[in-house]
Amino acid sequence: MRKLSYLLAAAGLVSISAQAAPLMSAEWAVQACQAWNNNPILANELAEKWIKNDASRGYKVIQMYRTDCGEDTKVEMTISAKEGKALCTYAGKIQHASLNTSVDYLMHAETKRWKEMGAGEYGPMRAMTFGRLKFDGPMVEAMKVMGPFEQFLLIPGKVPGEDACPAK
Repeated sequence: MRKLSYLLAAAGLVSISAQAAPLMSAEWAVQACQAWNNNPILANELAEKWIKNDASRGYKVIQMYRTDCGEDTKVEMTISAKEGKALCTYAGKIQHASLNTSVDYLMHAETKRWKEMGAGEYGPMRAMTFGRLKFDGPMVEAMKVMGPFEQFLLIPGKVPGEDACPAK
């Protein structure tokens, strides 16, 4: 039934916002992973250099959460080098208890800020400069990929998400 709802929504015949999972929940992350893979800027441009800084693991991890919902609601996306692209190969509950902050990322912001970034109201530079997006990870690397990173911040505007906090 849910698949049919998504097909009808894609055709513009029905809205799925009432069925959306909470923003930054494990279920939402799976949809965000698909959005990543369908975005040629993320999949292609990050394959050039960004994905190669992976501590010889073959992947990078991005963990994220809504500050107002608490750190224990974090979800993660695993991005791997596949078929010459930087593809999301896992999304959902935390699988990596600790991050290697020389290659991995942790991001959090208030729900309001994720929605503003998702709507394209401002990009990563403004978000980080004004403290709207908190960030841990390789800062110099992130600065070099601001264009593609902006596409990542648009995902919360493309993947519907409810305001209720994700289950802990």
